[in-house]
Amino acid sequence: MVLSVSNSLRPLIGLTTYLEQAQTGVWDVPAAFLPKVYFDAVTKAGGIAILLPPQPIDAQIARQVLAGLDGLIITGGKDVDPARYGQVAHPETDEPRPDRDAWEDALLGAAIETELPFLGICRGAQMLNVARGGTLVQHLPDVVGSTRYNLGAGEFADNEVTVEGSKLAGMIGDSVVGKSYHHQAIDRLGDGLVVTARSDDGTIQAVELPSVPFGVAVQWHPEQDADDIRLFEGLVDAARQRRAANNGSVTQ
Repeated sequence: MVLSVSNSLRPLIGLTTYLEQAQTGVWDVPAAFLPKVYFDAVTKAGGIAILLPPQPIDAQIARQVLAGLDGLIITGGKDVDPARYGQVAHPETDEPRPDRDAWEDALLGAAIETELPFLGICRGAQMLNVARGGTLVQHLPDVVGSTRYNLGAGEFADNEVTVEGSKLAGMIGDSVVGKSYHHQAIDRLGDGLVVTARSDDGTIQAVELPSVPFGVAVQWHPEQDADDIRLFEGLVDAARQRRAANNGSVTQ
């Protein structure tokens, strides 16, 4: 007997988190957290947000974590350790977060292996590139001659992004004004990645991994525009389709 399994359930979307010193009330402790705008965007797009704090990991644990999810978001945050791509740290590069780097690297590897839909945002795009053997520009003002991508003081900069035809174009069209807050960017491209968007000075603004059904990463912060959740809708839709393909029916 074949029983239909409902695919109307909201897909579970894992989001990686920060692990930083944080204050709340009388407490000043290391804590995992993520700005609310990230999981608001996932919820609004039709998913259920599951937070994934950095913790000890290996390939088996990564696969076990992802087995309970339908999609993955690698979020923004501190700079990727330049030692991961064979460079000495620039004076403006953040102190390394080796626990988060290892966590996200393993999750990305497992997501690619299992073809779990994933979206990288800002640091997430850089992490994907480094995980695939690529490198980063450690301080963009040295290259572009301005701080147009990082105004500081928590103020996001508006930068127009031109999309070069891809899965990304199917979600957001030929251009978008991205909310930027980064001083680094993708330099040498990682294995299997293709550039799918740039800004007018040539800075890479998006990459995709065509070998998987949905592997998209953007340099800007789409979660900062509450009126435009198209990227999150694209991820949630891909996650829903994967759930349907895997759980469309069961035999009894």
